[in-house]
Amino acid sequence: MTLLSEIGDNTFFATAILAMRHPRRLVLAGCLASLIIMTILSAAVGWAAPNLMSRKLTHHITTLLFFGFGLWSLKEAFFGDGDDDELAEVEAKLDADSKAKTGTAKTKSKDVDELKKKKRPFLTQFFSPVFLKAFSITFFGEWGDKSQLATIGLAADENPLGVVLGGIIGQALCTTAAVLGGKSLASRISERIVALSGGILFIVFGLQSYLSTAE
Repeated sequence: MTLLSEIGDNTFFATAILAMRHPRRLVLAGCLASLIIMTILSAAVGWAAPNLMSRKLTHHITTLLFFGFGLWSLKEAFFGDGDDDELAEVEAKLDADSKAKTGTAKTKSKDVDELKKKKRPFLTQFFSPVFLKAFSITFFGEWGDKSQLATIGLAADENPLGVVLGGIIGQALCTTAAVLGGKSLASRISERIVALSGGILFIVFGLQSYLSTAE
């Protein structure tokens, strides 16, 4: 579910573009750290939900979420904008953000930057501005996303440990593909097919949840 929800979305494109402009290991570390924390937090909220309301109610809410996200994904597949438009939109946002922060200052020489990186302690490199940028863009980009809400719903109805493990594996696969494949991979992915597959999967999960309630 996480794999089909995340691949080809805005944060996937943002990760791919960041990996083209900055050291890949820092982008990968920042994005993965953000997604792991987000998955754990979402699963914790879902795990706590049955303690705040009846398990039957949380099960019904989860079922409705699956159907809702399934219809949402199918709508994006049939009526959404093209892949190139979304990729260009994300790239434009990152460009605007970069210009706003740097102003008219010119980029320093790559040789000087590399020397500075070599002199830095290992941990300091991983908490560099690139790491923090990748972390914050991913974290706030995923906040309120359908994958986060679906993770909450799944954790409320299923084993939270399994949800966390599956979610982290799915996020890791998507993020690694985005970082290694870069913009070229992002531009070749058919977002419509991914959205269609995700929509069908969500509806299948919804039907499974509904049938388990009927039983």
